[in-house]
Amino acid sequence: MTAIALASLSLSGCEAFSEALGEQSGSSSAADGHEPQHQEAEGHAGGEHSETEHPKHKIVVTSPVAQDITITQSYVCQIHSRRHIEVRALERGYLQAVAIREGQTVKAGELLFKILPTLYEAKLDADSAEAQLAEVEYDNTKRLVQKNIVSVQELKLAEAKLAKARAQVKLAQAEVDFTNIKAPYDGIVDRLHEQQGSLIEEGAMLTTLSDNSSMWVYFNVPEAAYLEYQAAAQSGRTQDQLVSELQLANHQVFPYPGKIGAIEADFNSETGNVAFRADFPNPDALLRHGQTGTILIHRVAPNAIVIPQRATFEILAKKYAYVVGEDGVVRQREITIQDEQDDIFVIAGGLDVNDKIILEGIRQVRAGDQVEYAFSAPAEVLSNLKYHAE
Repeated sequence: MTAIALASLSLSGCEAFSEALGEQSGSSSAADGHEPQHQEAEGHAGGEHSETEHPKHKIVVTSPVAQDITITQSYVCQIHSRRHIEVRALERGYLQAVAIREGQTVKAGELLFKILPTLYEAKLDADSAEAQLAEVEYDNTKRLVQKNIVSVQELKLAEAKLAKARAQVKLAQAEVDFTNIKAPYDGIVDRLHEQQGSLIEEGAMLTTLSDNSSMWVYFNVPEAAYLEYQAAAQSGRTQDQLVSELQLANHQVFPYPGKIGAIEADFNSETGNVAFRADFPNPDALLRHGQTGTILIHRVAPNAIVIPQRATFEILAKKYAYVVGEDGVVRQREITIQDEQDDIFVIAGGLDVNDKIILEGIRQVRAGDQVEYAFSAPAEVLSNLKYHAE
């Protein structure tokens, strides 16, 4: 009985072991069955990636070009009349007449103001009488000297007295003339500071007078630009290659060009600038004293190196260009900009006409890449510019 029970337990344990082995084998087979499907999925994904890959755009390069180019420098300016004076009273008195209007154009010698001359005319009459008396005394003394009645010294005293009396007459006449205030030159009258009937003091300002036939325009130039101007002057290129234009407050350019008329003697030690003066004709009387504007100095730079703006890029406020070497390798090069104009840069340093720079495809390359490219002639590139730097 005991033997039969032991045999039954042995058989049950064997069957359980066999079932466990079967389950493990099935799990292994199932895992083996999934592996080919995973490989197939990987192959399918790889095929899709290869089909969606896009070809790179063509790289286009060009070269800098050397050509004469006009560089424009702008400076804020103040416009002054060639002659601008304050008209003041030379004598004290009542303002008897105001012969002009504010803003009126006057001619040289034209009467502007008249001060009541009564007191000065009375003084002139008194001094004229004194002069006549001195002249009579002189004549009498002269006859007495001829008769040897008085000495020659008496005649000299009489002569001096007569000269003094005549000088007093001239002074009194000048004071009368000063009551008539006239224009010293052709010009435009400004605001009237006194009206008819006012009691004015000696030296009181009555108005201002501006001669606007030619205008003096003052602007401050930094030391570097001053040295460039002097270099141009010494080489004889000042008049031919420097042209001054005046841009007014409405952004319109004054129709008459100007020329540099003077340079101040001293630099401003605080700003490092020196004042220039440009002279402009004003035949239409458009410009007035006190206006402001912008001076545009046009200077021709011979054989300047020029490149398109879109052939450059900027990193940390510095300009760069990609240069392709003879081996086809791209190299990043820093450039120095002398002047910026519409769609182009004038280069001061970093490139020359023998370099090849990337024009199109800047975003697709990096320094050290080896590229294939198509070359575009500089003349053709410059004739079709309309984009700025990337």
